[in-house]
Order: sequence, then C-alpha cells, then structure tokens
Amino acid sequence: MTALSALATSVLYGLADFGGGLLTRRIPALTVVVVSQLISAVVLGLIVATTGAWGEAGPRLWFAVAAGLVGPVAMIAFYQALALGPMGIVSPLGTLGVAVPVGVGLALGERPGLVAVGGILIAITGVVLAGGPQLKGAPVQRRAVLLALVAALGFGTVFALIAEASTTIPGLFLALFVQRVTNVVAGGAALWVSVRRGTPALPDTGFPWTSLPALAFVGLADVAANGTYSIAAQHGPVTVAAVLASLYPVVTALAARGFLRERLQALQTVGAGLALAETVLPAAG
Repeated sequence: MTALSALATSVLYGLADFGGGLLTRRIPALTVVVVSQLISAVVLGLIVATTGAWGEAGPRLWFAVAAGLVGPVAMIAFYQALALGPMGIVSPLGTLGVAVPVGVGLALGERPGLVAVGGILIAITGVVLAGGPQLKGAPVQRRAVLLALVAALGFGTVFALIAEASTTIPGLFLALFVQRVTNVVAGGAALWVSVRRGTPALPDTGFPWTSLPALAFVGLADVAANGTYSIAAQHGPVTVAAVLASLYPVVTALAARGFLRERLQALQTVGAGLALAETVLPAAG
C-alpha cells in the first residue's frame, strides 16, 4: 500500500508540475496557482458535502491550514523555475525537499539506515552538477535553481504537514479541502497585491478559457497527489513514503523530453541523475 500510493503520488505530482510549468510560460504563475486550486477546492467541497466529512473536523485541521499557506509559495516558485527551464534540470532539484519529511520520520524514531546519508550526499553533488556550465554568467539559470530549491523546501514541508492532517479517509477529504481553500485565500491575496503593484494577472489576450481544462487537470492532479501521499505515510514508514513520492521529477523530465524534445548536456544529465538517485537510496536503506 505504501509503495503503490507513494509511486502514484510521484506520477500525479510529475504530471501536475509539467502542466503547471507549461501553463506558466503563457499565464502568470500566481494565476495558474489560484485558478487551479480554486477548481480543486470546488470539487473537494462537493465531495465533503456529499460524504459528511464535516464530522471529522478537529485540531488536526490546523496542519492542513499550515500546508495551505506553504503550498502556494512552493508551487509559484516551482512553476516559475519550470517556466525558466529546462524542466529536465529544474525538476530533479525539487526532490531535495524529501529531507523535510525524512527528517520528521527520523525524529519520530524511524531508522532507514546509513544509505539515507549517502543519498543526501549524492543529492548535494547532484545540485552542483545539475546547474552545469549554464550557471556561469547566466542569471536566469541561477534564478531557476534558487526557485527550485525554495520550492523543494516548501514541498517537503507540505508533505510533512499533510501527513499529520487526518487519520481517516473522510478526514483526509476534509483536510485536503481546508488546505485548498487556504491555498486559494493565500494565493488570491498575493495575486491582489501583485495586481495592485502593476503586475498583470492575465495575458494580453484575456482569460485563457482554452487552458481551463489544463488548469483543472493541474489542480486535481495536485490534490490527488497530496491524498495518495497521506495514505502512503499512514500505512508505512514516512521515510520510505517520502522518498518514493519524491520520484515525481522523473515523470516531469520524461514528459519534457517527450513533448518538448528537451536535450540536456552530459554534465547536467549526470547531475540530474544524481539528484534523482537521492530519492531511491534512502528507500533501499
């Protein structure tokens, strides 16, 4: 159950990130986050209303609120990083956020073994190499790497918080709904401030109605990924669930290669591969 749910999380997150990164190339990142999360909030609201999940309300929902505050920051940073691209380099850096839930697991007494330490060291090497020669004299690439690292910290924190937000399936629906409502409120406030400062919320052509299905997919895939991760963390070691769920950059990178025909330099490919290896080694330990 843990492995399958965590791997499903990787697929869902990977596809959501790919879609979000593409959308951000023509729609402001804040708008992508707010609209996609609003759609998922509406769907979750209907599920909560029909299943009677309101009865699961309790103090644990504060973890969902906290995840809802951190999530938009991580998503905006990551979508902007993916938009700067290339996705095959940026996406693997997001796996470094696995250190947060793994750290929580260790604090709770889990002991995945010394292999996890090796994975972290390999990941650091991967971060250095993944930027490749482009880091020299290329401010855009440096910004993409920094944004990806900010996003990684945020994603790891969301992983840790959402795993604590519920203990039952109805409670999980309610927690995900609260998280999404918080996402929309926080993201909407940031969008309002951004517009007040003169940054357009929409492209020059107006609201991208043709992109609405893609926005819906991004929001629903993201919320489904949060759900499958919570299930994985509740049915097995958090350290294993976290590292398997963090394989999502593989999906993003494969999608970028398949749809965008991205090509990586040899050194960057090695660095991205090392960053991905960091998610596998702790699970083996």
